[in-house]
Amino acid sequence: MARPLRIEFPGAIYHVTSRGNAQAAIFADDVDRNTFLAVLRQTLRRFNVLCHPYCLTTNHFHLLLETPDANLSKAMRQFNSVYTQAFNRRHGRVGHVLQGRFKAIVVDREAYLLELCRYVVLNPVRAGMVKDLGKYSWSSYRANAGFDKVPEFLSVDWILEHFGLDRKSAHMEYRRFIKAGMDAKDSPWDELKGQCFLGEDAFLEKLFPMLREKSALKEVPRTQRFAGRPSLENILADTGTMEVRGSAIAKVCLEFGYTQAQVAAATGLHYSTVSRILRREDSRFKI
Repeated sequence: MARPLRIEFPGAIYHVTSRGNAQAAIFADDVDRNTFLAVLRQTLRRFNVLCHPYCLTTNHFHLLLETPDANLSKAMRQFNSVYTQAFNRRHGRVGHVLQGRFKAIVVDREAYLLELCRYVVLNPVRAGMVKDLGKYSWSSYRANAGFDKVPEFLSVDWILEHFGLDRKSAHMEYRRFIKAGMDAKDSPWDELKGQCFLGEDAFLEKLFPMLREKSALKEVPRTQRFAGRPSLENILADTGTMEVRGSAIAKVCLEFGYTQAQVAAATGLHYSTVSRILRREDSRFKI
């Protein structure tokens, strides 16, 4: 199994999901759901993690988590372990409850967080579980909409402040915002990059130094290791002399993971010419 890329930094925000092992249910009843939320509350407090929206369905969950201390992996390992033990103990079973490693998408706060807040709580509607979100108890929607008391583990200020400083009017505008998304045709995941980043190009460029540190991890999929890298066109621009162009070609292949075929297509050079340039620039390069 390919190892998912984990980029962790202070203040990072993630869309976290995990499904039941073999697509099985991860909640048998409301007791399990309450246990899940209790374990989540304990984990968030212990690891100083913020939870924006959340949603529990039958066989998976969605969380939007913010990590001031850059510790998502530690927090999720603890959470998965404790919930699995509690579920198995209650139901007299052994083995995995959740399927493999959790999935985490790094989210650009300014560009996509608000839209993802809507996406997460609309899951029961998209799945046909309910038509009226106000009647669904197992997401953050009712708390953000002002129908329920806000649980201590849920962070609502960032979301509601987008809809007004007066909390009552903010609740109303939030409900309108969520309702407006029910018939939306576009999905925020249409803009997903490298299978694990949701953000504008400028956001990914800021992350690229951290991605380069992970680039040697061969078990991480190539699309994730090199997400956010500069475009070929930008790197190869203004490389007039052969000497400068040769250095740039070596850089895009050796540092940024572009293939010889991609470089050949972008420059108009023959594949064999690109190979010769790389051999000349770095004798350690493996063709």
